[in-house]
Amino acid sequence: MSYKKEFIEFMVRSGVLTFGDFVTKSGRNTPYFVNTGNYKTGMQAAKLGKFYASCIQDNMKAGKISSDVKALFGPAYKGIPLAVSTSIALATEYGLDLNYCFNRKEVKDHGEGGKMVGYKLQDGDKVLITEDVITAGTAVREVMPQLKAVADVQVEGLIISVDRMERGQGDKTAIQEIEEEFGIKAYPIVTVREVIDMLYNVPVDGKVYIDDEMKAKMEAYMEQYCVK
Repeated sequence: MSYKKEFIEFMVRSGVLTFGDFVTKSGRNTPYFVNTGNYKTGMQAAKLGKFYASCIQDNMKAGKISSDVKALFGPAYKGIPLAVSTSIALATEYGLDLNYCFNRKEVKDHGEGGKMVGYKLQDGDKVLITEDVITAGTAVREVMPQLKAVADVQVEGLIISVDRMERGQGDKTAIQEIEEEFGIKAYPIVTVREVIDMLYNVPVDGKVYIDDEMKAKMEAYMEQYCVK
């Protein structure tokens, strides 16, 4: 079983990939939802970090991500455990000991102060951002000015769970817009197309999550909002 299929089944079993009627952060009604905030156990965090680490390692081997990345940055709040668990997995599974850091929602005005926690970013550092899902690119646009305010870092890539393949503010996907606007490439563990292909009429623990009806809803959603 490929790690992509393992990851999709892992999301389903963890209650992170769900199917029904939802509203995304960008206000779109969607038949499926990915919420990494539903991870809640140590074992889930450990497995999740390994999937993110596998994605990073695969893309490093392919020459798409630089091997001299200095740190992982996890945007508050969901990106924080992603950065921490991924850094642990990279160190224990691949011997790659990266720094990690994350931002506070509010600036701390006592102690060491500031808005960043963990590794102190330096000018010229190559950084990977760990996020859950990019729908319209709103979160990335919010965090980029914060990163640049700390140091003149080079964001080497954006590691995400699922590429929803949706349009952002125009006719291109949010991921394509982020790449054009900031020069950042996104590296998803899986795409929504892979989710459909791997789960359609295939049971997970005896239950089929994407049957003919759900597949039709997802295809209709993609027809309306996604870029083929």
